[in-house]
Amino acid sequence: MNPESGGSVAPRLPMLLEAVLNVGSELELHAALQQIVDTATELAGARYGALGVVDPERGDITELFTSGIDAETRERIGRLPDGHTGLIGHLLRERRPLLVPDMSADVRSAGLPPGHPAMKSLVGVPIRVHTEIFGNLYLTEKQREADAAAGAAGFTTDDLALLRVLASQAGIAIGNARLYETARRRERWIEGAAACTTALLTGESAEDALMTVAEQARILADASAGVVLQPTAEGGMEIVAASTHDDPADLIGTVIEPGSPVLEQLLGGEPVFIEDSATDERMTTRVRARFGPSMMLPLQSGGQLIGTLALPRRRGGPPYSAVDRLLASQFASQAALALVLADSRQDRERLAVFEDRDRIARDLHDLVVQRLFATEMMLESTRRRASSATATATEAPKDLDELLGAAVDELDSTIQEVRTTIFALQQPPADVPATFRGRVLRETAGAATLLGFQPSVHFAGAVDALVPEPVGRQLLAELRGALATAHRRAGVTSVRVEIDAKARLADGREAVRLTVTDDGTAEAGRRDTTVTWEAPL
Repeated sequence: MNPESGGSVAPRLPMLLEAVLNVGSELELHAALQQIVDTATELAGARYGALGVVDPERGDITELFTSGIDAETRERIGRLPDGHTGLIGHLLRERRPLLVPDMSADVRSAGLPPGHPAMKSLVGVPIRVHTEIFGNLYLTEKQREADAAAGAAGFTTDDLALLRVLASQAGIAIGNARLYETARRRERWIEGAAACTTALLTGESAEDALMTVAEQARILADASAGVVLQPTAEGGMEIVAASTHDDPADLIGTVIEPGSPVLEQLLGGEPVFIEDSATDERMTTRVRARFGPSMMLPLQSGGQLIGTLALPRRRGGPPYSAVDRLLASQFASQAALALVLADSRQDRERLAVFEDRDRIARDLHDLVVQRLFATEMMLESTRRRASSATATATEAPKDLDELLGAAVDELDSTIQEVRTTIFALQQPPADVPATFRGRVLRETAGAATLLGFQPSVHFAGAVDALVPEPVGRQLLAELRGALATAHRRAGVTSVRVEIDAKARLADGREAVRLTVTDDGTAEAGRRDTTVTWEAPL
């Protein structure tokens, strides 16, 4: 037994064992760290406890978990200790346990900041995760009431020994919690990247695609803003999409001018990590004063830079860790590939539109123009016969009215063809039509693949307004059946589809009538077969 201990270790062994078991029971990192400092404070009989998390790259304290200090006192103390001065800085540099009976008398002490509670004795131990210093555990103000029987006036070597055992177990618990947190963060980034890719490949416009990338990245990185920049013609970069908690309008259009140091890195395909956007000399934009830590990640695919993803946090926000940087960089790589694939898909859709319009143009030439030409010849013949009858002062031929009527019918049919063709030109082939007229045209266009030619379609009346949805579904089913029947007939070279929304049933009710006529051979050997279906509106 250590003579300085006053015999205080043995009674606390059960408490130590319980503390060791409790320390490893929490997987969520922040909850685990708070549990460690609370357990250590109780185990050593201290009034105050703190656990400072150290940034391995900069050596600063990035987070501080406390016990025994209320929220009002923490607010009054203000900023975190920098970790470079005083006893805290000494413990960070030396990385060895520290036992100080009186801080005010120690030459290494830098004093307490204004608003800080009065403290005298201190014990501190480093917490190691494998070989890395994760942070330091500090306890101050040994409560004399707890050790009055032992006559202790401050922390003892036994307290330090107990704390070292707890710190060792805390290192294992923290390592497990960090692995668990890293796995969860990776899972969130992977899910976010998958959701982003799915959204980009489901038909979004270029502007919506960039906005999707910016918003998903902002949420995953817990950033103040997510912005996408694209190269300008002048050689700079401009913010073209922004997602923020506030109005992003003041960010859109912000330009990084050519020659900026940060721009040279981005154009070279290098990521840029910034500690404080407001003070970093590489940052030159007008909005930099609003932000602190930031990541600027190139969006490139196949060696081609298509933009930059920037994720700034608010001024004074926590810096990005090495894991944050790695996961965000992987997200940017996948998002860039998804943007390229989405752009390629849109190019294919535009090509399909052009090809379909070429087909429609051929239909216009082969069907409508020929019909107009035939009608022209018919009218010309009628004109000559009428002129001849007038010149000889004889009565006009009896069939003159019939010829003119046929010509008018042909012109009316041609007008219907032109209107249908114009409507088809307005429908991108990859889109699912929302109107009844569009769905009819989609059915006939699909049948054209089997028939080898495009059926002609004629509408009478405002079919989109008059035909209700249930009746429309029945009509489309009948149309599909009629077109399939026409395909099975021999010698079919033309199919005419007529939909009349102004029809009347035998009892006088308003109805819609479907008529499908083809020139194939029926079972009885006759030509020009017709299928008719009608339903009340």
